[in-house]
Amino acid sequence: MQFHILSFEGPDPYARAGGLATRADGLARTLADLGFDTHLWFVGDPELPGHEDDGQLHLHRWAQWISRYHPGGVYDGEWGKHEDYSRSLPPYLVDEVLLPAVRRGARAVVLAEEWHTAHSVIHLDWLLRQRGIRDRVTLLWNANNSFGFEKIDWARLTSAAVITTVSRYMKHEMALLGVEALVVPNGLPDDAFEPVPGAACNALRRRFRDRTVVFKMARWDPDKRWLAAVEIVAAMKRAGWRPLLIARGGAEAHGREVLQAMSDLGLCRIDRAWRMPGIDGMLDAMRDIPEDVDVVNLLSHVDADARRLLFRSSDAVLANSGREPFGLVGLETMAAGGLACTGCTGEDYALPGRNALVLETDRPEEFLGMFGALRAAPLRARAIRQAGRSTAKLFTWPSIVERVLLPRVALASRKAS
Repeated sequence: MQFHILSFEGPDPYARAGGLATRADGLARTLADLGFDTHLWFVGDPELPGHEDDGQLHLHRWAQWISRYHPGGVYDGEWGKHEDYSRSLPPYLVDEVLLPAVRRGARAVVLAEEWHTAHSVIHLDWLLRQRGIRDRVTLLWNANNSFGFEKIDWARLTSAAVITTVSRYMKHEMALLGVEALVVPNGLPDDAFEPVPGAACNALRRRFRDRTVVFKMARWDPDKRWLAAVEIVAAMKRAGWRPLLIARGGAEAHGREVLQAMSDLGLCRIDRAWRMPGIDGMLDAMRDIPEDVDVVNLLSHVDADARRLLFRSSDAVLANSGREPFGLVGLETMAAGGLACTGCTGEDYALPGRNALVLETDRPEEFLGMFGALRAAPLRARAIRQAGRSTAKLFTWPSIVERVLLPRVALASRKAS
C-alpha cells in the first residue's frame, strides 16, 4: 500500500508555519518507519531538490518555480501556489505515480490536509474515475482548523473523499455545516519526549527561584487569548507572586495590541533575541533579567530543544485558547513534563485537575484559584505533571497511526468500494 500526503506545509524551514507542518512531517515519517511507501507532496524550499528520497519516505517539493519569486515562506504568494498545486499536481500524481502502482497490483491512500488541498482532492477524484482506477485509491481529506472553510465546495468535496478532522470539537463544528467527519487526532514525534538535561532546568530555576514563571507560545491571535494571559500576569503581580511571563508570539498585527496592554497594566517588558540554537541559546537569552521585569518577549525562533526546556522549567504553560481545534502546545507541554494550562474546546486529552489545568473563562481569578491551590500542594502539582506525561504517550504518532488512522483508512476503503 502506498500513502500520499498532500499538504502545503512540510519539513523544510521554508515550509514550516505552524502545527500543520508538524502533523504532515510526523505522519509521513511514521508511515515510512512502519514500512509503507510514503510520499509527501508540499510547497517546499525552492533551492532544494524537487524530489528527494529518504528510505521509504519520498519528498516532493511542488510549485518551486513560484516559490523562487516568493522567498517569504510557504504562504508568500499563497494564491498562485494554490492554483498551481490544484491544477498541476493531481495529473502528475495520477499518471506518473498512482496509475503505474495500481497496474502493479498496489492500493493507494491519499491523505490531504487543510483547505489548500480541497480542490486538488476534487480534481484527483475526477481523474481517477476517468482512468478507471478510483476503486483502487482511497481519498481522505483532513481539517486541522476551520480556516478557509468558506472557500470549500463541501458537496463536491464530501462526494470525492472521506472527511476527517483532529478532535471531537472540530467534528461537531463541521456537523453544523452538514459534514460528517471521522476523528484522527494529531500525534507527537519521538523527540517530544526527549529528557531535558537536569542541569539546564536547575540553572533556569535558580535564576528565577523567587518568581512564578509562566510561559506562553502562540501566534499573536485573539483566539489564543493573549490579552487574558496578560491580565493573569497583572493579577499575579498584584497578589505578590512576582510573576515572570516568558512570551513568544508571531508576526501578526494583534501583537501590537498585546504589547500595549502589557504597558497599560504596568508590566515591565524586555525583548530578547539570540543566535545560538537549543538549550544553550535559551539559557543565554535568560541571563541577567532585571528584577523589575515582568515579561520577557522572545524575538528569535524557539526550537524544539529550547521549547522543552521552557515547558518543563516553567511553573505553568499558558496553552489556553478561546477556540482551539486541537491544542498541540498543551500536549507538547505534557510530553516534556510541564504543567499545561489549556482551554476547553478541542483539547480532548486534557482532564481538569488530573493531567492539566483547564480554563473555561478569561477571568484571571480562575487561574489564580486553581494555580494557587497547586502552589500550596507541590506533591499534587508533581502528580499532574506525571499524569500529563503518561497521557502524552498515548498520542505518539506510531500509536495514532496504528490505533486510529489505519482503522479509519480501512473503513474509508470499504466505503469507497
